Amino acid sequence: MSKVICVYSSSSCTVDERYFRVANKLGSEIAKRGHIFLYGGGVVGLMGETAKAVHNCGGRVVGVIPRALNIKGVVYEYCDELIVTEGLRERKAIMDERSDAFIALPGGYGTLEEILEMITLKQLRYHNKAIVLLNAYGFYDSLLAQFEHIINNRFAKEECRKLYYITDDVNDALDYIESYRPVEFSPKWLTDVVKPDECDV
Repeated sequence: MSKVICVYSSSSCTVDERYFRVANKLGSEIAKRGHIFLYGGGVVGLMGETAKAVHNCGGRVVGVIPRALNIKGVVYEYCDELIVTEGLRERKAIMDERSDAFIALPGGYGTLEEILEMITLKQLRYHNKAIVLLNAYGFYDSLLAQFEHIINNRFAKEECRKLYYITDDVNDALDYIESYRPVEFSPKWLTDVVKPDECDV
């Protein structure tokens, strides 16, 4: 069954070429598997690389971009569907609502903010969709170490690791999304790290 896969990634054109190869492969495989690629609508960096790869393999591209960025040289003008929003918050809301799954390619502050928000929203039971951190070349190793630090210090439960999937392989990421079955999380299971009477007053 075709899925709408939201991909968060970098808009930088100066990152190492190896990351562009991963982005290209992801876009190509999304298209070959018959899925729809949804993203932030840019033409530059890994964003543009992935979108072009989707089109090169006959896939469909949906872009969601704020009006301020809907300018030549920034926006990917060949999107099959381009949604222009007034701001970033509306943009993210549309991307969240229309997507069946989320993948984070290597990226900067914006990519981190977007994927961490989706993990948080899943923890709080606002959605129960697949989330993948595509840890190409160990890009997210430091972030994952911080996640473990958070869990080990009881700022989150060990079960929170089930909120997301980690892989360095494009096909494994898509296999996970295609076979994903939502897990029922209870608020207490995910958010109550200690009992109230154990907290200092």
